[in-house]
Amino acid sequence: MKKNLFVLAMAASAAGSYAETADIERITVTSDFRQATLDQLSSSASVLSAERLNSRQAEAVEDILNIAPNVNFASGASRGRFVQIRGIGERSQFSEPINPSVSFLVDDFDFSGLGAAGVLFDTRQVEVFRGPQSTLFGTGALAGAVKIASNQPTDDQQSHISVRAGNKDTYRFEGATGNAITDTLRYRVALMHNRSDGFTNNAFLNRDDTAGIDETAARLALQWDIDSRTTADISYRWYDIDNGYDAFSLDNTRTTLSDEPGFDRQQTHAVSAKLTQRYAAGQLTVLATHASHNIGYGYDEDWTYTGFSPLGYTAFDAYYRDVDTQTAEVRFSSSPAMKLFSNSTDWVVGAHYKTTDESLLRDYTYTDPNFASEYSPSTFAVYGETTTALNDQLDLVIGLRAEQFEFDYINNEGLGRSTDTDMVGGKIALQYATTSHLWYGSISRGFKGAGINPAQQVSEAQRFFDAEYNWNYEVGVKGPLLTPDATIRAAVFYMRRDDTQINDYDVLPRADGSAEFIDIIDNADLGTNRGIEVETSWQVTDRWQVQGAVGYLDAKFEGYTDARGEYIDEQQQAQAPRWTINLFSELVLSDSWLWRADMDFKDEYRFSDGHDETSPATVLYNTELVWQNNDLQVSAWVNNVFDKTYYTRGFGGFSNDPRDGYANPQPYYQIANGREFGVTVTYQF
Repeated sequence: MKKNLFVLAMAASAAGSYAETADIERITVTSDFRQATLDQLSSSASVLSAERLNSRQAEAVEDILNIAPNVNFASGASRGRFVQIRGIGERSQFSEPINPSVSFLVDDFDFSGLGAAGVLFDTRQVEVFRGPQSTLFGTGALAGAVKIASNQPTDDQQSHISVRAGNKDTYRFEGATGNAITDTLRYRVALMHNRSDGFTNNAFLNRDDTAGIDETAARLALQWDIDSRTTADISYRWYDIDNGYDAFSLDNTRTTLSDEPGFDRQQTHAVSAKLTQRYAAGQLTVLATHASHNIGYGYDEDWTYTGFSPLGYTAFDAYYRDVDTQTAEVRFSSSPAMKLFSNSTDWVVGAHYKTTDESLLRDYTYTDPNFASEYSPSTFAVYGETTTALNDQLDLVIGLRAEQFEFDYINNEGLGRSTDTDMVGGKIALQYATTSHLWYGSISRGFKGAGINPAQQVSEAQRFFDAEYNWNYEVGVKGPLLTPDATIRAAVFYMRRDDTQINDYDVLPRADGSAEFIDIIDNADLGTNRGIEVETSWQVTDRWQVQGAVGYLDAKFEGYTDARGEYIDEQQQAQAPRWTINLFSELVLSDSWLWRADMDFKDEYRFSDGHDETSPATVLYNTELVWQNNDLQVSAWVNNVFDKTYYTRGFGGFSNDPRDGYANPQPYYQIANGREFGVTVTYQF
């Protein structure tokens, strides 16, 4: 049967509707304990479909985060792999152990803190949860969670091959296929390779690829129906990332002078096994995963070359990590026959264990011998959730998670510490469903474990920082907006952060006039994050659809003495733009032609809690023209249409320039990609 873009666009529109009619496809969320649609969740969340990802030519998670309201990211590496939700999240990682504030998952794998694995290929959808998700994910989800959900080896899977070529010597190949091996065994295999020279020109080395992208990834998934009630899912993922990192220059341009360009590398092998058994009483799920990551990250600290200036210095800083992570989980979900309390209450109970061994070697010009450390965090949690029908329209959801977080830390400078923390979080929500809308109100509590500042120069008083808790109060609505052709998901929230973990740093002058940064984490007394999130979709005509997402955020912390001894009574939190907006238009021109365009707006925001430098407000535009004939699709696209200069990381309050004797502190920026354009050809079969 011939496919055309008018039919595909109408199907995509139907997928965003709240209506419960059987002929409309609904958006299923994979991260919830039970299969649920997006509009059945008593929380603020976005689900970005594969078609929406393709409309932006998305290569990694950083390419799609601006679609979701009140979500931001920072680079400090080759990719924007540090995510902030509602103003909460990390911005970089050097020597300190990191307890993530945003959980990052890829299918059944917990890759929290390992955002370089956020490359997108054979992706079904990306799910973004805003607000604490402790019942689902535990200590890593203080602010929320991001999950990449891949296409699975189901009976109706589709194969595809995609080739992309663009400016900056960019090319990308992706292929995925699957089929039934027997009546009970199915497979899916996918491969991706992505390469680009990037936007940096290294004038000293006469190279234009020192910030280049070189990423390869593959996955193999097997699904076996062992018997009529038992299914086994086995998955293997492999990543080989070898990107350049040559981002900063003395003049804040994309022309650098580094004689030792940096790198951002990760090699990962990960395997998971999940067993699902269905009984009359409910469903038992047993999951185990193992992942090994070999990570390298380094940069030219002086940003120049030896001999650049009589006052100059030469320094290179590199961090090498070996990270092994194991998880195990067992969960039981009740069936309708096992509802509690007069057949009114569904329930879920489970236990989760995660352990990580992280070995770090820092090879730094000014450290002899090299710094080495071992960090071994582990968590054990038990959890449960009930959903009680108080009447035909009103449900009460109660979730609870008790978690023990502990870690051992030792380094070659003689520091060895251990600690453990018991934390409790969860959620209580009321859901009121009418014939057209879902209204909800919820109170949830997230948590994040305590930690350690390992740098030798840190005083004993600042060696440890305490666990943080986040109370989230939220009301929302989901459903039609004035007309059945328009839908809305809206939420108003207020978050109170107790013992807010603040990222700060000391700037220590060296004898040669250069500066050394000592990153630390400390606790402020209180943080408040409040705001609004609205997502809408409107089928204006049979051939024209528009979507919008608006986030408003007011995020502050109070009662904090920074690393310089200055007391901060109140300050805006970093990486928390007050407004974020995305507008998207999809217009079907004919049965074969389709035009898409979208706009991202991000308000001004602070780069760090430790200095006052800000990223200016930015507006970006993307567009693509699509032609389709049966199973063949061709897209001509442009991202950052007007070649806007904007930043993904920034520092302030120091000088790294020997030309002025390091006497004039100024801001320095990591500049994002300029205009990108190209053609993508996709064949489905």
